[in-house]
Amino acid sequence: MAARRTDGMTRALAAGLVLAIALTTAAAIWLGVGLAGQRAAEQRRQDVLAAARQSALNFTSLDYRHYDRDSATVLKSATGEFKKQFSAQSEQLTKLVAENRSVSEGQVLDAGIVRSDARSARVLVVADSKVSNTAAPEGQARTYRLQIDLVHRDGRWLTSDVEFVG
Repeated sequence: MAARRTDGMTRALAAGLVLAIALTTAAAIWLGVGLAGQRAAEQRRQDVLAAARQSALNFTSLDYRHYDRDSATVLKSATGEFKKQFSAQSEQLTKLVAENRSVSEGQVLDAGIVRSDARSARVLVVADSKVSNTAAPEGQARTYRLQIDLVHRDGRWLTSDVEFVG
C-alpha cells in the first residue's frame, strides 16, 4: 500500500511539474509576443517621426542656386495629391525663387504624432527657417507649424499632404 501511495504522489508531482512548465512556457510566449508588438509599434513611431521631420526640413530648406535638386528631394518623399500639386507648381516656383534669389535654411524644432496606424499618420511639426532674398538680403526668421500627412508605401513613409496650421 505504501508503494501505491508513493507511485500516486510521484505521478501527481510529475503532472504538477508538467503543468508548471506548460504555464511558464505559455507566459513566456505571451510576454514575448507582447514585447515584439511594442517594439514594432515603437519602431513605426520612430519611422513616422523621422519621415515627417525630414519632409519638413526638405520643404523649408530651398536654395535658388540648386532649386531643381532641392525640389526633386521634396518630390522623392512625396506621393498623391501633394506630389501632383508640388510638381505642377515646380516651374513657376523655380522662376520665382530664381528671380528673388531666395534661400531658406530650415530647422525642425519639434514634432509629435497626432495619429498613426500601419498605413497612415498625421504629424504636427514646428520648424524655423531663415529666409533671405532680394527683399530681405540679411534674412528673416520664420516659424512654421506644419501638419504633415504620411502614407506607408513600398516600405517607406511618404508625404501625402502638407498644411500650414496655427
